[in-house]
Amino acid sequence: MLYQFHELNRTFLNPLIQWAEASAKLFTNPVSPLAHTPFAQRIAAGYELMYRLGKDYEKPEFGIKTVPVEGRAVGVFEEVAVQKPFCRLIHFKKDMSDKKLADLKQPTVLLVAPLSGHHSTLLRDTVRTLLSEHDVYITDWTDARMVPTTEGAFHLHDYIYYVQEFIRKLGPDLHVISVCQPTVPVLAAISLMASDNDPMLPKTMTMMGGPIDPRKSPTEVNDLAIKRPFSWFENKVIYSVPPNYPGFGRKVYPGFLQHAGFIAMNPGRHAQSHWDFYMHLRAGDQESAEEHRKFYDEYNAVLDMPAEYYLETIKTVFQEFRLPLGTWEVEGKLVRPQDIKTVALFTVEGELDDISGAGQTEAAHDLCKGIPKSRKQHFTVPKAGHYGIFSGRRWREMVCPKIGEFIRAHS
Repeated sequence: MLYQFHELNRTFLNPLIQWAEASAKLFTNPVSPLAHTPFAQRIAAGYELMYRLGKDYEKPEFGIKTVPVEGRAVGVFEEVAVQKPFCRLIHFKKDMSDKKLADLKQPTVLLVAPLSGHHSTLLRDTVRTLLSEHDVYITDWTDARMVPTTEGAFHLHDYIYYVQEFIRKLGPDLHVISVCQPTVPVLAAISLMASDNDPMLPKTMTMMGGPIDPRKSPTEVNDLAIKRPFSWFENKVIYSVPPNYPGFGRKVYPGFLQHAGFIAMNPGRHAQSHWDFYMHLRAGDQESAEEHRKFYDEYNAVLDMPAEYYLETIKTVFQEFRLPLGTWEVEGKLVRPQDIKTVALFTVEGELDDISGAGQTEAAHDLCKGIPKSRKQHFTVPKAGHYGIFSGRRWREMVCPKIGEFIRAHS
């Protein structure tokens, strides 16, 4: 009933939120008499803060229209390369002739985005930076509440099969980059392909800030999964999608619960951020206020995850550690990273990562014993948190250039 109660509460609050939005505009629009009254700026700031705290956040757009290529701006448009019930493979295609694109000889990159709460647009900066020198595809996961139950369930092994299908479509001259959660299923996907001597194996796999071995430097996220029994996750965080969505009746881990968990990890930081936003509006600092809006437009936009996928991830990755222990079977096939021999491996971690602790991603090197040391590389990003390894200045100036060099060295 929690999901239904959430929707009912959202319906009741909607008029208040719309009123707060309209009021904020009345006290800021120069043609409105109210905008010229005493304390108008403070009043408007209060209304906008109320609006942003209560509004629904829809999935943002990638919004990448141009990208610099060899010193000039080139147009970019999105096209759906593969449409699956739970995911779209999006190609960021450059507006250039096939001949010019071929002449550029840009390596093809499959960027596997997390299915862990936020939309794939969280990797907007990752895509934008890579695009200058690479041909980029990204997995765009679908909000489970929008998938009718007639499409069936979505398990952890389905995630692996989706990744394999995308690799085979784009390979073999392909480079796979996985960020956070997908490092585990991506390593499983490539391991299974290697065990079968699949000719479409990618050239490289780059794994960034993921829980390959969550036993190393466990974080608050890891501790939660260990301290709670599996039955707690089954009974406390799984709900049915209400009838006002296409996925009516589907069992999911709701996005609003995930968002509450995100906030609970750092409540003081978020409270301070909203207070700062209010003070920026009062002071007329629109540049700082806009930075806040952009961040929370992305951060507050969450999706529902299929229950079976979420629960299997909790048990397989965070409670039973099947990948590092070598006990993970995918529909009867053992996942053997040691069978990978020809795919070069690059791991990236943030020095201050509080989501995937130090050594969790680097553990892939010990598991992939078949890859020669000359084809392995690791980089710990100094002073970078979890988001800093794939977004922001450190990503653009430190991480992306190293990934580019690694890809070129093993193309």
